[in-house]
Amino acid sequence: MLYDVVLVGGGIVGLATGYKLISARPDLKIAILEKESQLAKHQTANNSGVIHSGLYYKPGSLKAINCIKGYHELVTFCKEEKIPYEITGKVVVATRESQRPLLDMLLERGLQNGLTGTRKITLDELKEYEPYCTGIGAIHVPQTGIVDYLQVALAYGRKIMQQGGGIFLEHKVLEIRQKDSINYIETSKGTFQAKLVVNCAGLYSDKVAQMNDTSIDDVKIIPFRGEYFKLKEDREYLVKNLIYPVPDPNFPFLGVHFTRMKKGGVEAGPNAVLAFKREGYKKTDVNFAELAETLGWPGFQKVAGKYWKTGLGELYRSFSKSAFTKALQELIPEIQEDDLVEGGAGVRAQACDRTGGLLDDFAIRESEFAINVLNAPSPAATSSLSIGGTVAEMVLKRF
Repeated sequence: MLYDVVLVGGGIVGLATGYKLISARPDLKIAILEKESQLAKHQTANNSGVIHSGLYYKPGSLKAINCIKGYHELVTFCKEEKIPYEITGKVVVATRESQRPLLDMLLERGLQNGLTGTRKITLDELKEYEPYCTGIGAIHVPQTGIVDYLQVALAYGRKIMQQGGGIFLEHKVLEIRQKDSINYIETSKGTFQAKLVVNCAGLYSDKVAQMNDTSIDDVKIIPFRGEYFKLKEDREYLVKNLIYPVPDPNFPFLGVHFTRMKKGGVEAGPNAVLAFKREGYKKTDVNFAELAETLGWPGFQKVAGKYWKTGLGELYRSFSKSAFTKALQELIPEIQEDDLVEGGAGVRAQACDRTGGLLDDFAIRESEFAINVLNAPSPAATSSLSIGGTVAEMVLKRF
């Protein structure tokens, strides 16, 4: 069978793209190939479940535009599909004098991005929102919320199948070649033919991109593991909703924070440490070939040279529960080591160029036979319907 479009990757971005595509053009023959035995197993299923507001992102960037548009689309979709979600709001808290200007910059960005109601709050107001949190300054963002993104992704998948799209699990893509303007996609369970390939392969997006376009050799996915603790049930009262620190502006991660989960419980974290395997959720997970590839990448070497102090701090927190606790105590002094239990981990696909730039924005590359989503880190889950819509529009220009 000749498909019009084959999407590689059944995570939330691939599924959102498939859903947008088949909703716009039900006549197109569409298939999604997923290497795992279930959809959305990796970045989506291990997501912290935050509906991001668009506070952090440079006004006018793809992240800002897609986050804000995607936020509204996601909330509407959850309402229509009766997926439980909650708009909780969050506080971003400065704990050091040096963070005050950064807090002011975040507030300015939020207002530029249309976050009406986002404002500086007094320390008394902070205590009303989060009674156990301390700081020297804070802003409140009313738009932030929580949801279970695995439920969202599975709902996208159901919609695709209801409209005649195909989803093929345990179909790992091994090779893509072109002949007579057709893509031949070799998988672990047979060959698929497609006029166009859409690459939403997440942690392996650079590998799939190189299969369909050898000229894409300037970006490498560097996997960063984010490890979480959970608060013991009898200490969950310490966190009402979401508490974030002021992020380090030089590092594309938000710092350890507290998140009340829609599926229950309170998470504390994550840190950000180099994973020794692209899907390495445990410290003991190592793939020597993948690790050698990461360490040999010129861009990573430059990143390591630039951020080695920050990286060592993150690594130390990974192995020291007391150091992790100390970072959390900046926001909630009452937190003790004994309050924390192991909470699992996720791995973030962070694209890095040859010059040591950690790509901060979403990155989508087109070639003759494919569209490659090369960088879709947080807030990609919040933005999924907007990113999916953007990619779907690019696809539809070809049909």
